[in-house]
Amino acid sequence: MKNAYRHLVWLLKGIKVFALVGKSGTGKSFRAKLLSQKYGIELIIDDGLLIRDQKIIAGRSAKKETSYMAAVKTAVFHDKAHRLEVSQCLERQKFRRILIIGTSEGMVRKIAETLRLPAPDKIIQIEDIATEDEIQTALHHRNVHGRHIIPVPSIEVKRNYPKTMADSIKIFLKQQFGLGGEQVFEKSVIRPEFSKKGEITLSESALTQMLLHCLQENNNQVKLKKVTIKNEGPSYHIDLVVSVPYGLELIPNINELQGYIVASIERFTGIMIQELNITIDSIT
Repeated sequence: MKNAYRHLVWLLKGIKVFALVGKSGTGKSFRAKLLSQKYGIELIIDDGLLIRDQKIIAGRSAKKETSYMAAVKTAVFHDKAHRLEVSQCLERQKFRRILIIGTSEGMVRKIAETLRLPAPDKIIQIEDIATEDEIQTALHHRNVHGRHIIPVPSIEVKRNYPKTMADSIKIFLKQQFGLGGEQVFEKSVIRPEFSKKGEITLSESALTQMLLHCLQENNNQVKLKKVTIKNEGPSYHIDLVVSVPYGLELIPNINELQGYIVASIERFTGIMIQELNITIDSIT
């Protein structure tokens, strides 16, 4: 009830949530300022940070984490203290528009829900505001050089994270896709600790084992017959086909099972489950 009340308060205040979506390394943070200018957006949520007027006003950067999975958890405000700090700061701010940056629609919706903001009213894909060549260039810098962009000046990064290396770059962008005129912005380029250590991947077989464990732990009467896993960057799309015993109340039990699996997998692995579908194939 408390969460629903706060959500209603934001709506009554006329708060409009924008979202910028694109795969990791495609240049979302690079273009956040231009997008904010076009739509009159006052606040930006990016990788665990709350930013206003190119200053970090709350949160902590996911790029400070030493592992990829920890970075994902920070980006979606998994930690209670982190979540509370940003939520309380949001309540103190005067604003009408806020931009959430994420790698999928599921991620930006999850962030909005976690921070008790309204669901995104307008979702913009990175392909809508960047050319294919620009996206490929950004991906090259991410994949080859491990470069990550934070949409604040380097002095702001060094003030908040003095041990983090940050280089300043001047970005000159000509008018395109309706994003303002020719302007120069300063951004910070950093290389997070987790990008220096290589990648950590979760195999489908390992994830399947965890799904089996969740089934047995929550309701050992439900038997897994088939699992399909699609990896979409940091988020996953999972389809389960199960059989259930005759006499089991389907709606409450399967709904509870679905919620339990999502919460458990996200908590212990740091990955995001964008969608978990459960199909009942047979009654035994």
